[in-house]
Amino acid sequence: MPDEESLEDVQEMTTADMTVYEAVAALNTEERPATAGKVAEMTGLPEDDVRRCLTSLAEGGRLVPKGDAYVLGTHDWGLEY
Repeated sequence: MPDEESLEDVQEMTTADMTVYEAVAALNTEERPATAGKVAEMTGLPEDDVRRCLTSLAEGGRLVPKGDAYVLGTHDWGLEY
């Protein structure tokens, strides 16, 4: 699990990471599964790129895998949709 300081630094995220993270957050607020296919459909990014971002975000503690979907990991900033 990453330390809290690294979770606070969103500037270390790439544009693709942020796009994928925001799509997962939007799906999660609607209680919909955030699968790689659904995130790719929402963002227009290639599914392989989405999978790489999901893996990276999960390794960094920003997302948590739940079966073949993802949910938000620990965060301390609000999300409004």
